[in-house]
Amino acid sequence: MRAASPRPPTTRCSDRPREPTIETVLDIHRTWGYVAIVLNGLAGAIALVAWRKARWRRKLRGRWVWWPTIVAEAAMLLQVVLGVVLVTDDTYGQVVPRFHMFYGFVAFVTVGLAYQYRDSMKGRHEMFYGFVGLFLMGVGIRAVLQVAQ
Repeated sequence: MRAASPRPPTTRCSDRPREPTIETVLDIHRTWGYVAIVLNGLAGAIALVAWRKARWRRKLRGRWVWWPTIVAEAAMLLQVVLGVVLVTDDTYGQVVPRFHMFYGFVAFVTVGLAYQYRDSMKGRHEMFYGFVGLFLMGVGIRAVLQVAQ
């Protein structure tokens, strides 16, 4: 009689790493939308306060104003990328409201145009990016309201 060879350890389904599904991307897109809205609102407010108060205190201007702006606009661009991934999927690509996609396109173009026109706003960068942040917040809110209907 032969000795039984040891069996390799079996892995349960719960032990295996799950591949990200389109539902996971949708959940991230839903949550990250609110994060991008809040970040752009805060970055816009910070930039406008720095612009308004910079007349009396020059130290309010500087890099500390730009980091929130960069993070907020990158969050909005990530949100647009997640939306594009969802639209390319057959499951959700047909059911998304068209104006929701339009607002994502507007957000994408706004970030690009803001970067392109930054040199024409010499001396008023904080004001310009403050209004851009608040505009992106409004675009994000409108996009969320299109899906909530």
